[in-house]
Amino acid sequence: MSAKGQPGAGRIALPEIDSTNAEGFRRAAGLPGPTWIIAGLQTAGRGRRARPWASPQGNFHATLVLKPVEPPEHVALRSFAAALALRDALVALTGLPQGFTLKWPNDVLCNGGKLAGILLESQGLGGPDPVLCIGIGVNLIAAPDAGLVETGAVPPVSLLQETGFRVAPEAFLDALAPAYGKWEARLATEGFSPLREAWLFHAARLGETIRARTGQDTREGVFQTIDATGNLILRMAQGPVAIPAAEVFF
Repeated sequence: MSAKGQPGAGRIALPEIDSTNAEGFRRAAGLPGPTWIIAGLQTAGRGRRARPWASPQGNFHATLVLKPVEPPEHVALRSFAAALALRDALVALTGLPQGFTLKWPNDVLCNGGKLAGILLESQGLGGPDPVLCIGIGVNLIAAPDAGLVETGAVPPVSLLQETGFRVAPEAFLDALAPAYGKWEARLATEGFSPLREAWLFHAARLGETIRARTGQDTREGVFQTIDATGNLILRMAQGPVAIPAAEVFF
């Protein structure tokens, strides 16, 4: 699916679903172009590493279904496009240019708390029927209990709690869809460089010491940058270390 299809992306609204990503895969074969699937309620929403994602009525739960033809490593860069689009939509809806930052690899923060998460899942990349589902969850009006997150993790917050703005999920998608289309178009025509530059400009804890955990291995170092493929670069005693995937703790 090309970036040119983004401004006219379709939309499917459902009152309740198990998971918008799961529904995206179920419907992908019959979709004529890029399509957003938005649900009022998810009964089996999930985040990274198959963790449950709380999905109460009034929060935002949606998936953009694409059929990308690029190599898998390029497809993964759309997580940065989604993060930038989320920030753009939040700023546009609230008029607040400060307070929204981006946490590697796929979270959006508000006043330092976790406001939104992004989950990319794919099937058949490189084959005749590739499907990419970009799942996005935003705590518009409610956030999970901060006591339920593990020690060191960023506490969850809601947009209403942090800013006083009450935004309906459909209105949020009205802002998010064109914002994503803009960054998708730039990725397609200019490559990752402008997205990388913009993402770093809004990055949380850039230049500060963070911890990156991969399985049982935890590395601590200074968040130096992200590289041309989206890897986290930590400056450690032995020099810069590239980390392709990890959970980050502050």
